[in-house]
Amino acid sequence: MIDAKQSVEDFIAYIRVEKGLSKNTALAYRSDLAKVIRYADKKKINLSALSHQDITDFLWDLKTKGLKPTSIYRAVESVKQFYKFLNNEDVLEFDPAQDVPVPRLPEKLPTVLSLEEVDVLLGSVNENNITSIRNRAMFELLYASGLRISELINLKFEDINMTDNFVRVLGKGSKERLAPFGNTAKRFLSIYINARKGSKNPKEMVFISRLGKKMSRIAVWQQLSTAAKNAGIARNIYPHILRHTCASHLLSGGADIRFVQEILGHSSIASTQLYTHLDARQIQEKHKKFHPRG
Repeated sequence: MIDAKQSVEDFIAYIRVEKGLSKNTALAYRSDLAKVIRYADKKKINLSALSHQDITDFLWDLKTKGLKPTSIYRAVESVKQFYKFLNNEDVLEFDPAQDVPVPRLPEKLPTVLSLEEVDVLLGSVNENNITSIRNRAMFELLYASGLRISELINLKFEDINMTDNFVRVLGKGSKERLAPFGNTAKRFLSIYINARKGSKNPKEMVFISRLGKKMSRIAVWQQLSTAAKNAGIARNIYPHILRHTCASHLLSGGADIRFVQEILGHSSIASTQLYTHLDARQIQEKHKKFHPRG
């Protein structure tokens, strides 16, 4: 059995921080999942015990109550993403919503930062105290290695190879991979590690709060959001955008798509190909802007 309310709170934190979804979208997801909880309570079933048929019945129940098709589509997405999250976090061993069909929607390309925005964002973090030094090291590593935020906050000192410039991370599906980083990230990691007290213990988490606890997803997001505001970047900035940006900039620089797939830990190359579509779109926009007959 799982605590329904706590599981929803963990999921909302995930979509806000790691997925970068807006507050309004998170509220919509929360509303949809509240309906699921009420449905499960009515059936006297714990959320962890809902079957594929239970979820199908729930969605049919929404339809019979006269909800708009768009609201039902969103409810399907909310339920599927919620159970996918629980499965990926090993809270549940199975995903009962996996095979629930969803309508085909227009493909949404990932949001990325320009090179100039990355320079301004990272350069806005002044290393005048341990917190700032830590933040700069975190942001540099997110951009350099394309890490997921969950991978970043779970890094231990034993996972970092400062000689060969790579980190060992445990990604989705407990798949281990090596993610390289460049000399810039190495420099700021070195500064942070040297500034850390007790950093010689290889079992310690690399990135910790002022209280010595492991950084949370929300804490990293808040620090990055503050840095973006200080840099004068008005857009919604969240940790996962640095992963998107890393992939896009690698491909723009001529990296092979298979290499980028390996770096990001994508199980399917289709996920990586989204960034090639993004690069093509940027090329088209530049052509339209600068060509005399654009």
